[in-house]
Amino acid sequence: MSDLNTAKTRLLEKDLTLVIVKNSKILFETDSHRISGFLGAIKQLNAQLKGAAVADRVAGKAIALLCAYAKISEVYAEVLSRKAKAVFEEHEIPCRWKKLVANILDPHRNDVCPFERAAAIISTPEAAYAAFKSLQQSFKTCK
Repeated sequence: MSDLNTAKTRLLEKDLTLVIVKNSKILFETDSHRISGFLGAIKQLNAQLKGAAVADRVAGKAIALLCAYAKISEVYAEVLSRKAKAVFEEHEIPCRWKKLVANILDPHRNDVCPFERAAAIISTPEAAYAAFKSLQQSFKTCK
């Protein structure tokens, strides 16, 4: 089974939100929502992520930029935004999805996700990683 198929199967069978697989080994998995899981994977694994396959429940432009930053080799998303698809194409990261949507919404489905709003004005993976870490930290200090 390919790394992407392993990640996708594990994502669905274990009801997770993110699974990262490389060389048939599960490097990271989580059921945390939003972008925190991916940021945690980058912090924990950094260069080990290069060439890994990702299965994610919801992938917007923010996740796509982080995948490019981490040099992920391929992606599966249950829900993929059109902006994420464009980033994956730009960075030549093959992606598959179950449902393609215009925007990724916040948890209350009232507005665009704050990370997606931030991603709208970011064009490089490096800038995205720095911005999203800062934004995540600001949410933690607000609680």
